[in-house]
Amino acid sequence: MNYLRTTVRRFSAMATTTSCSPFTRAVVSSMRKLYPEALADKSFDNTGLLLEAPLDPSRRQKNSVLLAIDLTTAVADEAIKRRDSAIVAYHPIIFRGLKSITLEDTQQRSLLRLAQHGISVYSPHTAVDTVPGGMADWLCDVVTGVYGENKPSQIASCASSNYSAPTYPRPEFAASATQTSIPHARTTIHPSPSTSIPEGFEDAGAGRLVTFNSAQPLTKLIDFIGQGVGLPGGIPIAIPQSKAVDDIHIRTVGMCPGSGSGVLMRGELPDLLFTGEMSHHEALAATERGSVVISLAHSNSERGYLHAVMRNKLLQDLSQRWHAERETALQGALEEDSEVYRDAEVSVSVSEADRDPYGIMVRR
Repeated sequence: MNYLRTTVRRFSAMATTTSCSPFTRAVVSSMRKLYPEALADKSFDNTGLLLEAPLDPSRRQKNSVLLAIDLTTAVADEAIKRRDSAIVAYHPIIFRGLKSITLEDTQQRSLLRLAQHGISVYSPHTAVDTVPGGMADWLCDVVTGVYGENKPSQIASCASSNYSAPTYPRPEFAASATQTSIPHARTTIHPSPSTSIPEGFEDAGAGRLVTFNSAQPLTKLIDFIGQGVGLPGGIPIAIPQSKAVDDIHIRTVGMCPGSGSGVLMRGELPDLLFTGEMSHHEALAATERGSVVISLAHSNSERGYLHAVMRNKLLQDLSQRWHAERETALQGALEEDSEVYRDAEVSVSVSEADRDPYGIMVRR
């Protein structure tokens, strides 16, 4: 009997090294439920579980998830220090085929280090863009004034130059809706193919078009955008040369997170194109046709969603899922396996190291 029990214990320990932790599997299941991978644009995107780190029974990670837009070295360092079980990185760190994984490449080095520390990586990317209630709908909420005011971010001055140098302070994102939106209609610009839409996600698709019941002053919308995305101090904007900002009123707004020209520049243009980035010539083309362009720098159109929406949605679903799976597992688990399920706590945090690569220096 003792020999049999010892054999079972050894087999169990060996088995856990060839799979990720049960908590990480729960994270993946929750993400796939909230942001179905079938809604991602597989023609170019690479979504899903990109790094599955084996469970090390001797060094179990915390039941915590770190959300980020980009999985940089700094974000990897942060997750390792926090002992997270998983990183949900919106942008895929593995985007094209790899012929090798070495320490020489900085991104591959981060993946190797994360695997060594038992931290898995999941990337939802365009599934978050297209899903109802996803990033595009969050931009709709921003431009229609759903979010309340934020305090301006503080810029630290640099005494050794004539410029105020940014220390990349964290924008103060609006985390919840605090006011009623301007009356409007909202539609999907490019609906997802019907064959790929899971039940309950019928309104999925790329981009959103907001049509206000009555035209709104552009300056009012700029204030809403600054508050909602945490950049009240400055918004990059392009307007037609024959117009002044104070005189422009907006009836229709097209929105797409990230690089939105491929979604927004087809067919008739809305009065305002609101996205993360557009090329010089695309912005010129839009303004020459009479439209306004607001381009925030790529990830500034995305990061606020992690704070305002994804963190709470994932925490709610993951907590329910983990508690249910944990209760079931503890009832039938071997004594030596129960340690994996002993921790009932679940946490989801947004990275403090994650930021857009571009900052702004203001001359004194």
